[in-house]
Amino acid sequence: MTTNTGQSIATLSARIQSGMLDPVALAEETLDAIAGHEDGSVFVALTRERALKEAEAASRRLREGRSLGVLDGIPVAWKDLFDLEGLATTAGSKVLATAEAAAADAAVVAALKAAGMVAVGRVNMSEFAFSGLGINPHYGTPRNPASKDVARLPGGSSSGSGVAVAAGLVPVSIGTDTGGSVRIPAAFNGIVGYKATRGRYDMSGVFPLAGSLDSLGPLCRSVQDAVWIDAALRGLTASEVARGTIGELSLVVPETIVFDDVEPAVAAAFEQALDRLARAGARIRRQAFPVFSEIFALAARNGALVTAEAYAVHAARLSGPEAAEMDPRVVVRTRLGEKITAAGYIEILKTRERLMAEFSAGIGAGELIVSPTVPHVAPPIAPLVEDDALFFKTNGQTLRNPSIGNFLDWCAVSIPCGTGDAGMPVGFQIAALPHQDLSLLSAALAAEAVIRGGFSA
Repeated sequence: MTTNTGQSIATLSARIQSGMLDPVALAEETLDAIAGHEDGSVFVALTRERALKEAEAASRRLREGRSLGVLDGIPVAWKDLFDLEGLATTAGSKVLATAEAAAADAAVVAALKAAGMVAVGRVNMSEFAFSGLGINPHYGTPRNPASKDVARLPGGSSSGSGVAVAAGLVPVSIGTDTGGSVRIPAAFNGIVGYKATRGRYDMSGVFPLAGSLDSLGPLCRSVQDAVWIDAALRGLTASEVARGTIGELSLVVPETIVFDDVEPAVAAAFEQALDRLARAGARIRRQAFPVFSEIFALAARNGALVTAEAYAVHAARLSGPEAAEMDPRVVVRTRLGEKITAAGYIEILKTRERLMAEFSAGIGAGELIVSPTVPHVAPPIAPLVEDDALFFKTNGQTLRNPSIGNFLDWCAVSIPCGTGDAGMPVGFQIAALPHQDLSLLSAALAAEAVIRGGFSA
């Protein structure tokens, strides 16, 4: 690999803005690295012509002293849920391969283009975003680059996004998160993943999974990178986020659900990071949250909210010939939504409002919630491909911790905090109440180095 791969946005931006690196050279290097990468399942499409055109425009602006800001000329990859003008949005599925090409970019794609970013292609994902593991039988399953023994899961559903960044192919990829689909790949691959509060960004032109839960955000190499992307996604030229201090941090560790069946090495890495934060001045306490148990009891009683809404999206598809072309596991999970009654769905929505209010009332002002992002490291792929029961069990376990935040509409960041079994990365999640994104990102900026404790992707 050449010198500019595997770098953060901050590093690349400094080189571009100083004139040391030309955006066209960076785009060509990025495209060549992707095309030559040994794992051909990471990207599903390269947008070479578009990328070079956007890079040339960035280069011209910089030569003329008209830079659009820190993101001008920076490459970005998009999960295969975002409309890119002129391409069909296939959502990781064969059944959409012949769909009509998008007439325009998704709103967030247009926003990053307006900030000068260079779209280099589309990355792979779990079919229709309906799995936390990242296995895709149609386009292949990207291999986790952190694994040194066997091929391990990338995490899903933003599988290609996580691997593209961790492998150093791009500095940032934009994913979606309905039950953990940004934070899981970030945790499994040892990078940063930021899930914004639902509704923080314009979702038009993004293929849905469950509208009541869908959110999106960047997978990148640092919290600073995520802060810059967050501002650009909202059409801002500069971020309002100010770096906080660790002494200002007030953290609460849930004692309900999130440590059930946690791998000992994951728990150890999390606790060591927590100890580092405490020694650096953060205030930490632990509390039981019965609300978490109620969330899973509600799903057991009525079905899951994500399943009800995913079924509504795909009901016609599941009743026709396209179902035979879909991943059978996605079909099984989605069809469970057919059993959810209108009364059950209404109860889910009403109970959700109550639980969100109860949780908000149960923590202190300004407190942030911290936990292991996922209770285990990335498992080997092969056993999960072969065993349906193991697949569904592992998928549920993988989604469990992050999905709590989706149900309660938190914003959250996953930061690598060390390693677990087989030397695989462990994620440390910091979460905040809805619409507290600026406070969350401020805290994450302050805490990132301490949480990492020397870990780098």
